[in-house]
Amino acid sequence: MAMAMAIATPSRLRHLPFFLLLLFVFFLVAEPKYIAYNTSQGIVPGKLNVHLVPHTHDDVGWLKTIDQYYVGSNNSIQGACVQNVLDSLVPALLKDKNRKFIYVEQAFFQRWWRQQSDAVKKVVKELVDSGQLEFINGGMCMHDEATVHYIDMIDQTTLGHRFLKEEFGQIPRIGWQIDPFGHSAVQAYLLGAEVGFDAFYFFRMDYQDKEKRKELKKLEVVWRGSRSLGSSADIFSGIFPKNYEPPPGGFYFEVDDTSPLLQDDPLLFDYNVEERVNDFVAAAVSQANITRTNHIMFTMGTDFKYQYAETWFRQMDKFIHYVNKDGRVNALYSTPSIYTDAKYAANESWPIKTDDFFPYADKPNAYWTGYFTSRPALKGYVRLMSAYYLAARQLEFLKEKIGSGPTTASLAEALAVAQHHDAVTGTEKQHVANDYAKRLSIGYVEAEKLVESTLACLTESVNKSACVNPSTQFGQCPLLNISYCPSSEIELSGGKSLVVLVYNSLGWKREDVIRIPVISESLVVHDSEGREVESQILPLVKASINMRSQYVKAYLGISPSIAPKFWLAFPVSVPPFGFNTYFVSSAKQPGSVSAISTLYPLKGSKSNNIEVGQGHLKLLYDVHGVSHYFDRRSLVNMNVKQTYSFYAGDNGSGADPQASGAYIFRPNGTFPIKSERQEPLTIMQGPILDEVHQQINPWIYQITRTYKGKEHIETEFIVGPIPVEDGIGKEVATQITTTMGTNKTFYTDSNGRDFIKRIRDYRSDWDIQVNQPAAGNYYPINLGIYIKDNSTELSILVDRSVGGTSLLDGQVELMLHRRLLYDDGRGVGEALNETVCVDGTCAGLIIQGKYYLKLDPIGEGARWRRSFGQEIYSPLLIAFSEQDGGNWASSHISKFSAMDPSYSLPDNVALITLQALEDGSVLLRLAHLYEVGEDKDFSQMATVELKKMFPDKKISKITEMSLSANQERTAMEKKRLKWKVEDSPGSEATVRGGPVDPSKLIVELGPMEIRTFIIKFNYIFFLKKFDP
Repeated sequence: MAMAMAIATPSRLRHLPFFLLLLFVFFLVAEPKYIAYNTSQGIVPGKLNVHLVPHTHDDVGWLKTIDQYYVGSNNSIQGACVQNVLDSLVPALLKDKNRKFIYVEQAFFQRWWRQQSDAVKKVVKELVDSGQLEFINGGMCMHDEATVHYIDMIDQTTLGHRFLKEEFGQIPRIGWQIDPFGHSAVQAYLLGAEVGFDAFYFFRMDYQDKEKRKELKKLEVVWRGSRSLGSSADIFSGIFPKNYEPPPGGFYFEVDDTSPLLQDDPLLFDYNVEERVNDFVAAAVSQANITRTNHIMFTMGTDFKYQYAETWFRQMDKFIHYVNKDGRVNALYSTPSIYTDAKYAANESWPIKTDDFFPYADKPNAYWTGYFTSRPALKGYVRLMSAYYLAARQLEFLKEKIGSGPTTASLAEALAVAQHHDAVTGTEKQHVANDYAKRLSIGYVEAEKLVESTLACLTESVNKSACVNPSTQFGQCPLLNISYCPSSEIELSGGKSLVVLVYNSLGWKREDVIRIPVISESLVVHDSEGREVESQILPLVKASINMRSQYVKAYLGISPSIAPKFWLAFPVSVPPFGFNTYFVSSAKQPGSVSAISTLYPLKGSKSNNIEVGQGHLKLLYDVHGVSHYFDRRSLVNMNVKQTYSFYAGDNGSGADPQASGAYIFRPNGTFPIKSERQEPLTIMQGPILDEVHQQINPWIYQITRTYKGKEHIETEFIVGPIPVEDGIGKEVATQITTTMGTNKTFYTDSNGRDFIKRIRDYRSDWDIQVNQPAAGNYYPINLGIYIKDNSTELSILVDRSVGGTSLLDGQVELMLHRRLLYDDGRGVGEALNETVCVDGTCAGLIIQGKYYLKLDPIGEGARWRRSFGQEIYSPLLIAFSEQDGGNWASSHISKFSAMDPSYSLPDNVALITLQALEDGSVLLRLAHLYEVGEDKDFSQMATVELKKMFPDKKISKITEMSLSANQERTAMEKKRLKWKVEDSPGSEATVRGGPVDPSKLIVELGPMEIRTFIIKFNYIFFLKKFDP
């Protein structure tokens, strides 16, 4: 009616501006019509091709738990619902066959898939088969790359890849690590090339490095991550210019986003086709100016987007249609696979990249190196469960999954999710960290039942296939680290014995010392042959008793009814891939009793010194602590000093508002922690080990151990609660200082695998400007760190992920614990202030952990780092039972190895996976532990004899697979793209093992090689006693 009135009174038009008059006429002549958007465009040679890659990045826990993210609950924290994303994606893809989408996180997808009808599953499989829906990366999560162990990376990737292969017949081609906070060499060559990926895409790298690469057009490289595997494990790697979101210019299209929509209906206001096409072309040209070839990628999506997918696809349809009509550039729906193939077809030679992308900084005072240590308790728990999962799978294999019953599946999924880049990193909210720990605990409880029943079967019956309901009851002690073990804290009277079964998941014989809490000091230990074993009693100190009391109540909700007074320590010898049994009983005769440790309080003048060490290794202590290290066998002789300090966490109140937090390490000064000498330094000595106890200050307690049969130092630290009453957050570090001349150089591991050379204040790819001299030189450590000079190597190995560095020549520093009071502005919205509450009273978290130190002549340190590193990762699994009189050996097998009694794996090979699969086949992985040139004897080709590894099983078929076991190795190698590189650095010929002869069944492994096999056995295994 208003329009009719306006037409009836044309005199009013004379008062309108001329351009409004033209617009008015346009509306009069325009007619509404259906527009069929042409989205079918493919790659156009000679034009700039803009690959639109629709994606969502779905964190498997961060601000909300994984299940809250999936169902969309707890939206007061973050409006995110993955179920909506996947529900809306299917109809959106069905609307246009040219639309494409990639999905990554299988932990979410599998939740959704389980809930779908057969009809929906059929449609989704068709979308996958057509290439509209492509699975990228394919692991259960997008794992971290700094604080994860390579075995965990492999396991979580395998879990996702095998699901995709079994359910869809799909093999992911592309690595998509777009959000982890720095990128490791192991990710590139092992979780990239060795799983069969053709390319690997990410965005987080040092801001200075990125700007330099933009100038030189080096954002896309061929990454050669392994010195040992060389060019055979090269992978094309693309670094996004800004982030993993749409390009600058306003291209976000979620329902509530504010980007201007492309409005192409002439009957509506705000028609803007030309303007929006210009925006698109400008963004494309800008990115093309820093990219080689005529192909660029627009990552169309970000965190938890596409909750109503049509809002995105409707806009992308329009952009593709109008941009291609404009003709200046070519736009197309694409995926990283299509983009990678286009890059490869360009036949370009690419810059080479070696080493890694750590540490990561996004601003001058913002080094993301704090998370290397954040939430150390969770990091320790993840590592502990990882080792337990490895051992439990071996036992599951030996039991052969008889019918229903407990399995390792729950623990496998919990561990997989815990590798997420906002899980083990410690960068999640506290309630989410609790959720990860809860899942691990649930998984452990089920796996524990499997382990105990399997061990009972293995000990009871020669023919384990007949074992269904064993009568032997075993118990385990998951809180043994805090001195709580009800199974060992029993009264041994009336002929009762404590049965201690020790399982070794390593492939070689293991000699070690175990320690268990006991309530009596009059004990004697016998081995499986009835021989008395030398043992030692050590008093349980106040720091351990206090931690036990508080944390058992916190974790279990109970106060222990019995308080052990002692540790019982004794040496054990366990065959490879097998167990041995020991018996603890009350001593009947005074001469047959565990040796009581002798206590020496060390106090007084500086000249008061004492020598510690029962074996070749001797340590000299004065009132301040250790002062000298001497190994009588290797003749290494050096002054050594150990200290503690803390960094004051910056609160962000200065000119730069960057605070220290869960992600960021930004210290505001470093302060030495001096021993307050509340208690004298105490030394406990005995025939098996010596311990030195130090109360460093009221909240740091340290125990240093040396063992008679070992040549390294074991340091146990109890740190916390870190005091913050002064309003200052603190980041606690320890330093080991020597007189070595190390020339700014140190070496840290990459995910527990290769060691990478680091030089203080230096990067090989660009001239770095160091704004944070401490934080900018910190690196992630999962296995260890070492320094060396012309004559000596100092190695330190760790029991969990920590941050570490060498800020002074001759010195190694580890960050052990962090407690901070301010958020660092990277999204988590919480200070890293972990507390534990008991009966309504909360206190800061106490951390108990260990690190290990050894000095070696130059060139000899690798043997200890590699062999003992495996022992740290895979501690002995201890199970307890009781015996009332009788003879255990008459009714049980006391000693057993699944291998041929005369065989063990070579010292340079580890068994990292032995897993029974659902179809009856077995997944086997063997890893060479040494790099090329790392050791004169062990950096050589190694061989494993499978017939001796499985002497009582006949292998009917063996197939070598890719690392994630989703395709045959030969097929993978044939189809993997081989990229051309510029100025390739010289490298030695790669040494890899040859094909496995099915008649000989001998597996060869070259340095750093991991080989994966699917094995089929043709008859059931029968247990045999170990014959020494």
